[in-house]
Amino acid sequence: MPIAAVVMIVLFVVLLLAVAAYLIRVIMILTHVNDQLGKITFGVRAIAHQTKPINELTESMNANLGAVAGALGDLVADVSAPAAEENAA
Repeated sequence: MPIAAVVMIVLFVVLLLAVAAYLIRVIMILTHVNDQLGKITFGVRAIAHQTKPINELTESMNANLGAVAGALGDLVADVSAPAAEENAA
């Protein structure tokens, strides 16, 4: 076997080992990223579960505030109506 073939086989094995090491490192990084995303997803779901009752409460408050805003609008209209009549006279 010529020396060039031996050198080529050695270089091919070195290249193959380098690619394998790189791919193992990528697998380790992706495993770490997957773990972190799992923790983040768990945290977001926990926050969503803990804040779920607030959504129902704010809808109820919003409905009550709508009625209050309507009453205040009527009150402002009633108070400003006599002032407009006095200015017109």
